[in-house]
Amino acid sequence: MRLEDLGLVGNCQFSALVSRTGDVVWCCLPRFDSEPVFSSLLDEEGGRWLIGPADGSVGTQQYLPNTNVLETRFLAPGGSFRVLDFAPRFAELERYHRPTRLVRIVEPVEGTPMVRVVCQPRLGWSRNVPTEVQTSEHVSFDGFSSLLTLATDTPYSYLGGRPFALTSRRYFVLSWGPPALEEPLASTCDRQLRSTVAYWQRWVKHCDVPPLFQDEVIRSALALKLHCFEDTGAIVAATTTSIPEAPGSGRTWDYRYCWLRDSYYVLGALGLLGHFEEREQFVQYLLNVVGGSPSLDLAPLYRVDGTSELQERVLENWRGFEGEKPVRIGNGAATHRQNDIFGEMVLALAPVFLDERFRAERTRDSLELVERLAKKAIAVAGSPDAGIWEYRGNWRPQTFSSLMCWAGADRMARVAERHVPNRAAEYRAAADRIREQILASGWNADRRTFVGSYGGSDLDAALLQLAPLHFLSPGDARLGSTIDAIGESLTRDGWLFRYAADDGFGQPTVAFTICSFWWVEALAAAGRHDEARAVLDRARSARSPLGLLSEDYEASTARMWGNFPQAYSHVGLIHAAYAASPRWTDIL
Repeated sequence: MRLEDLGLVGNCQFSALVSRTGDVVWCCLPRFDSEPVFSSLLDEEGGRWLIGPADGSVGTQQYLPNTNVLETRFLAPGGSFRVLDFAPRFAELERYHRPTRLVRIVEPVEGTPMVRVVCQPRLGWSRNVPTEVQTSEHVSFDGFSSLLTLATDTPYSYLGGRPFALTSRRYFVLSWGPPALEEPLASTCDRQLRSTVAYWQRWVKHCDVPPLFQDEVIRSALALKLHCFEDTGAIVAATTTSIPEAPGSGRTWDYRYCWLRDSYYVLGALGLLGHFEEREQFVQYLLNVVGGSPSLDLAPLYRVDGTSELQERVLENWRGFEGEKPVRIGNGAATHRQNDIFGEMVLALAPVFLDERFRAERTRDSLELVERLAKKAIAVAGSPDAGIWEYRGNWRPQTFSSLMCWAGADRMARVAERHVPNRAAEYRAAADRIREQILASGWNADRRTFVGSYGGSDLDAALLQLAPLHFLSPGDARLGSTIDAIGESLTRDGWLFRYAADDGFGQPTVAFTICSFWWVEALAAAGRHDEARAVLDRARSARSPLGLLSEDYEASTARMWGNFPQAYSHVGLIHAAYAASPRWTDIL
């Protein structure tokens, strides 16, 4: 199974991955970090939901234009057909509805195709088989923490895989909780399909996009939206767990949680697109998280409900993606110290106080929170931590972490100038102190570059963020030489790696997708637009046929690796596309 052959559907409550074979190979219910109902992505015994040709052939996939509704077309014995997969999301009575429901509509296109349907959910990580009970209204699968039902107008006798002739449109609805179909199955599905298509196309129409790379940006925007958990405002890093960063690496992590750092980057990308409601929701999520940590001793990541019970464990008897073990659930990075997150949270909140469009979101609590975060960033700047790459040993003062602490102090100074002017000088002085510390300890004069850790010689692609954060002026020679050093030393086959050092799991062997997009941003910020465009043209080739991106890319085999789809990677593409594209006013 290849990541390139998977499509993503969802509705900001849950998501699912659908293969070109017509299999739902991954779906956790009722939310992103729940146990899986279908998980054949990681083990063939993990459960599947197949709707495909009787001969087992694969189809071709595309999204309905500007939506998250997936279409898979098949040639089958006797004719052709298509499957429409979607999770309903629509506006009604001034509310957005996102039922925990996966809808699959099957219809013949030509002839009378022979079709197979197999629906075999499993009881989470145990992979036990639920008890199947058939009623006149639906099939129920008993043993889950809530009711799981399949409603269909297809004869139950065909649900075990027996081929049948598809002569008309057929409907399948898998529901978590009471099925509660408001009207007959067919009309409910057709109405929700129309409403869901209309919602997504309207959402895209309200996106700001750059003149170039519009298709790439729109698909990335749609993918990012599906990583937002609307119930609490959390934003998950990826849909999956345990897809290895590279074959044979053992680097398999669970990314179905909310990393505070990643959320900042997602909010920035959505802000470029002109969507801001996610920031408002995330602020509430952050306030709830902070309420449980009076000392502001924040973890780097949390569950989507804001809790931090994330003990990492290995499922020994799971085969893993393409046999690559281990399969992990939970994430030990929750116990790390990652000092950059305090600065990033200031950056996430600062627009509320600097942009007059967000006046209604300004509260005493949110202003107090951004000040507390800034003071924490100032206090931890220059101290050892695991850093952005979550090193699992040998913590040192990470230059990137201090860079983000500086950015937090710098932006807080701007906020203070408007809202607490008597404290602005305090924050400006703190930002200046951290800046001087970075210049003294993060710069390696022999290599003529900023380096990953204080006093070290290691290169770190994250330091390309020096440019968009405006730590140095675009013409500063130190910025240019850092961009060049990273570009020359951390690239392989034209793709940028995070770092080259052994991190305890060996040296990385694949490129980290967002790094090449950061490279684009840095080059553009330094005024090197032709180089930026060339890097972006290469980097966007890592997209799947559906326009989705994973965490990592192996250039030698042109394969995607790592958890999928990866919000970080789509964030990088959006930022890079804006950086490398001219403005509309330049071409109209």
